[in-house]
Amino acid sequence: MSDLFIALQHLVPQHALSRLAGGLASSQTPWLRDLLIRRFVAAYGVDMAQAARGIGEFASFNDFFTRELKPGARPLADAQTFILSPADGAVSQLGSISGGRIIQAKGRDYSVAEILGCAAGEAARFEGGRFITIYLSPSDYHRVHMPAAGTLAKTSYIPGDLFSVNTATAAGVDRLFARNERLSCRFDGPDGHFASIMVGAMIVAGIDTVWPNRFRTHARTPVHEDFAGQSRTLAAGDEMGRFHLGSTVVLLFEPGRVAWRDDLTPGDPLRMGEPIAARLA
Repeated sequence: MSDLFIALQHLVPQHALSRLAGGLASSQTPWLRDLLIRRFVAAYGVDMAQAARGIGEFASFNDFFTRELKPGARPLADAQTFILSPADGAVSQLGSISGGRIIQAKGRDYSVAEILGCAAGEAARFEGGRFITIYLSPSDYHRVHMPAAGTLAKTSYIPGDLFSVNTATAAGVDRLFARNERLSCRFDGPDGHFASIMVGAMIVAGIDTVWPNRFRTHARTPVHEDFAGQSRTLAAGDEMGRFHLGSTVVLLFEPGRVAWRDDLTPGDPLRMGEPIAARLA
């Protein structure tokens, strides 16, 4: 069954389908907006008790999908001691970066340089460091937050495919996260140089950031932006971006900076703000 699902993804017009979904999701026509939201909540069991607004208070499905939570719904762990989960989701993979490669699934990996959209020499600073991949399901909260304090250094928007990023596809498509459309964001802070990469997926209508940017989702050419000297500093737990329909976040840290929790394994659920690693800096 998973082979058929993957084969179909190769055949469908991924970007056209995602643009169509984006058009529907941004509609403010009341009957369509409310129908989409109510059907989605019922189908995926979305916990609206944690949302700051009720179903009838959203301007569009996108507004609902990127909904903010009630104050205190995601308490932050001690950021002086821990690295925080950047999002709600589940651990896909985590471990060490070796030979410039990141594990995607059993028997599959991809390169740090590919997912960051940079030269191999630049990516080498992460050699021997740590990575974690977090999958956001449709029912999850879809804002992405800072795992640690940092000042924005640079971003790279890299166009690409829009395969699903669920477990079956990760196990069946080579270099999945390094071939899908993505935005890599790199920061400098007390925990060294680190990266938070937002990976697009099938029917993801957009990726956005809290800072002004020049990239356009579903574009054909890369966009690299240098933020040096702009002092865009964010605290641990601050919002940094959001997905308009869901996907995956990959975090990269330099060697000697973090140690993942011993009890974290693939498949474990996460909530934004909970501790995922000890800070070693």
